[in-house]
Amino acid sequence: MPIGAIIAKESIMKWGPGAHGTTFGGNPVCCAAALATLDVVEQELLPNVAKLGDRLLAGARRLQEKFGSVGDVRGRGLMIGVEFVKDRATREPAPDIPHELVERAFRKGLLLLGAGKSSLRLAPPLVVDEYDVDTALRIIEECLDELD
Repeated sequence: MPIGAIIAKESIMKWGPGAHGTTFGGNPVCCAAALATLDVVEQELLPNVAKLGDRLLAGARRLQEKFGSVGDVRGRGLMIGVEFVKDRATREPAPDIPHELVERAFRKGLLLLGAGKSSLRLAPPLVVDEYDVDTALRIIEECLDELD
């Protein structure tokens, strides 16, 4: 169902009727589908995001306690960043670690995404379950053990 929206300052949006058209705007069926989707996100997915985001963040922090190369863990919801360092005291970035971790995890069936110079982004889908969060954390831990 195609739908689009525009958000802009009021001064920019002062157009007379018929001055602007949109391919994906105003279709009532698409608007109903979008509202139904927002209901599912708010009622079913967001509680899951809060619960499993906390689980993922706690697991990443356990990895930080275990591995000196994990310099920082931060995030909100299901978007977690894990920063790798050569030394926690100097906080010198360790760009090789996330690159190698992504490769090793891929060989074990887990897709990861590097972010920035020396970080890893954990961003599972909103429908992720406890099993998948725990499996991902286990695979990451195995890979870090291999690299340690």
